Amino acid sequence: MTATTTTSSALAVTEPVFSAQERLALAGFLAGYSGMTREAYPLDLRQFTAWCRQRGLRLFAVRHADIERFARGLENAGRARATVTRRLSTVAGLYKYAVEEDLLDPSPAVHVRRPRIDYESHAAGLDRNEIGALLVAAGLGSATEHALISLLALNGLRVSEATGADITALGTERGHRTLAITRKGGKKAVIPLAPRTARAIDLAIGERCDGPIFVTAARERLDRHGAGRIVRRVARRAGLAKKIGPHTLRHAFITAALDAGVPLRDVQEAASHADPRTTMRYDNSRELHQPGENPQVTRSCRYRNSVSDLRAAAV
Repeated sequence: MTATTTTSSALAVTEPVFSAQERLALAGFLAGYSGMTREAYPLDLRQFTAWCRQRGLRLFAVRHADIERFARGLENAGRARATVTRRLSTVAGLYKYAVEEDLLDPSPAVHVRRPRIDYESHAAGLDRNEIGALLVAAGLGSATEHALISLLALNGLRVSEATGADITALGTERGHRTLAITRKGGKKAVIPLAPRTARAIDLAIGERCDGPIFVTAARERLDRHGAGRIVRRVARRAGLAKKIGPHTLRHAFITAALDAGVPLRDVQEAASHADPRTTMRYDNSRELHQPGENPQVTRSCRYRNSVSDLRAAAV
């Protein structure tokens, strides 16, 4: 007689992480963004929803006090005030969207306290000599290095704007070479190119007629991480010991314009800052790093040197 053993396996029923309404709110909220914002917001929401799951909280069962606890936890963990503010803004944006779509009412994120933003730029600054050394080192490297460094340093583009540029966006307007770019928030803009930058871009694209201006060895679009590696590599060749990234060159472009006496409003427009206080961060940083100097005297004394140096670098 053979004994037959029957093995039965019970199916474990797991509750979904998000309800249907919560998934709808997450998907709909993120669908309204693109570019770097679209990359940053999912990270913010993943961290918030993970925090909620660890505490057994459903996304739409969160209370005002819970979001306050989340914010204070970020601060206690040493996160920068700008980072905490951005994450709270993302969370508040999600709940606002849910309320507008009649998926939730009221929003638990209303009136959540946010850290006071420090309107001073702490990015590493580069002086005229350092920018010059960086441009020289880039010119002695590959065409892609030269074009990228020139575009970041002489036009002050965000790294996403530079790496997202396409060959077909190059043009000519009133005798000047131009480049159409997509600014932060999806805004379109056409910028003039310095002669040096235009020549470097022409060498970088070679015989290619379409596709990205900046590509990798595998002919894929260069991303911001690859651009960061290029900037750091060129900085090492230039003998710069500072910690330098793509934003450092944008920072240098803005401070050089302010040093040259360009009005704040014009610099704000060139940098594509939605809020003038963002541009003022660079101005405040520039003045604070020059103790004992009168800002008005400093600007007038540096005007000719700054302008002549920038023009020489662009030729």
